[in-house]
Amino acid sequence: MKRSAVLIALVSGMCLTSCSKSASSHSVTQLNGAGSTFVYPIMAKWVSEYSTAQAGVSINYQPVGSGRGIGQVSQGLADFGATDGPMTDAQMADSSVGPIEHIPLVMGAAVPGYNIPGLSAELKFTPAVLSGIFLGNITAWNDPAITKANPGIAIPNTAIVVVHRSEGSGTTYIWTDYLSKVSPEWQQKVGTATSVKWPTGRGAAGNEGVATMIRQNPGAIGYIELTYAEQNNVAFGRVQNSSGNFVKASIDSVTAAATSANIPDDFRYSITNASGEGAYPIAGTTWMLIPAHPRDPNRGKMLVDFAEWILTTGQDAAPTLHYARLPDELAARAKNALNRLRASSN
Repeated sequence: MKRSAVLIALVSGMCLTSCSKSASSHSVTQLNGAGSTFVYPIMAKWVSEYSTAQAGVSINYQPVGSGRGIGQVSQGLADFGATDGPMTDAQMADSSVGPIEHIPLVMGAAVPGYNIPGLSAELKFTPAVLSGIFLGNITAWNDPAITKANPGIAIPNTAIVVVHRSEGSGTTYIWTDYLSKVSPEWQQKVGTATSVKWPTGRGAAGNEGVATMIRQNPGAIGYIELTYAEQNNVAFGRVQNSSGNFVKASIDSVTAAATSANIPDDFRYSITNASGEGAYPIAGTTWMLIPAHPRDPNRGKMLVDFAEWILTTGQDAAPTLHYARLPDELAARAKNALNRLRASSN
């Protein structure tokens, strides 16, 4: 896919917003969602297809980042949120709308995208290299730690330009969750969150913004969702997993990471640095955040119906946009959770 695919998705999202007035004049209920840019390419497709097929429902989704998505649903400013990092206990307790359920929708990968002029070879990244770069300890592309992981590749003496998200982001959560697991120094100095105090680098808004900054800055490296790397022609490397294998992000390697996950009943889990020879180590999930006790039961039922459609018909779109479908067992558990939500809104 080309960059135009992302632009089409963005236009589709704007049309859904701008068309809401005309929709409301025909007794169409608009559901408002906000959050993850990680999931936006497939969310835009889901929203477009569902709104077309389902009479009486229009869905407006704003890709403002997982952090703001959590805030908006918690404050009752949106019917649902989307996040790639589960809410913390503190965020759950602070919710003004009561308990919020996490419904897993799809899985994807955060990849180390880079721009090294004149280099056509695919780089390999060890955990030590990635943590060293984002801590600011490794500042040149021909650093011995990088060349050791890439024997036979002539890597230029180019300064590294670190790019990270400027706003609260689920992609940041996935990235920092991984770094916290593989680097004690990162865990101690930075930690895991949707928004952190970065030791080094430049900020950009959204996955699209990070992808653009990587493309525009020679020597840049940043973390972006796999779909954005593919659609924006950003080179990305293989990452060494917990089994010692260098694995490239793909649908299969994300699925391999998910199969070993221990998933609790509240669906707040992590699949970074998963075990398994073929598991991609920087993989994550996008959750839909749904208030357990919606203020408007009818809107709550409509939202549950949309989520159930995503878990069934909507899963077919995942591979076409470089996401991994939910494993069947997890999808079944998520549907059971939706049935409980539906029963509580009756």
